[in-house]
Amino acid sequence: MSLSLGNPVPDFTATATGDTTVTLSELKGQQVVIYFYPKASTPGCTTEGGDFRDRKDAFDAANTVIIGVSRDGIRAQENFKAKQAFNFELISDKDEAVCKLFDVIKLKKLYGKEHLGIERSTFLIDSEGKLAREWRGVKVKGHVEEVLEAAQALHAG
Repeated sequence: MSLSLGNPVPDFTATATGDTTVTLSELKGQQVVIYFYPKASTPGCTTEGGDFRDRKDAFDAANTVIIGVSRDGIRAQENFKAKQAFNFELISDKDEAVCKLFDVIKLKKLYGKEHLGIERSTFLIDSEGKLAREWRGVKVKGHVEEVLEAAQALHAG
C-alpha cells in the first residue's frame, strides 16, 4: 500500500512515550506532522528533534501535532525525549509497522556495508486525515522551518 498526496492516510495505532498510544484517527480535526528519524540520541536526530521542540508553539498555533518515529525501543525513546526535553511524543516502531505504512525503510550504506534503515522523512497530514505534503531523504538544516511554513499555509487555508 502506498501513500499518495490528497488521499487519506490509513489509520494506525502505535506505542509512544509518556505511557501513551498514538492512534491517527483520534487526531482528526488537527494537522499532524509525523517525522521519521534513523536513531534516537544521534547527532542529526537530536538536532532535528530539537528544531521541532523549539518551534512547537508555532506548530500549536497552526493546529498541528508533532510526532517523531524511529525503530528504537520505548525505553530509548523515553530517555531521548527526557534528555532533550522534547515537548511531543515519540513512537517506538520496533516492528516497523508505521515505517512500512509510510515506506521509509530503505537500503542504506554505512562504512561500505549495506543495511536496511529509516530514510529521514516527514509527512504532513491535514485535519481530515489526508496526506498534504511529504519530504523524503531529508537534510536536517532548515527542514523544520520548511515543514512549519507548510503547516501554517495549510492551516490558513
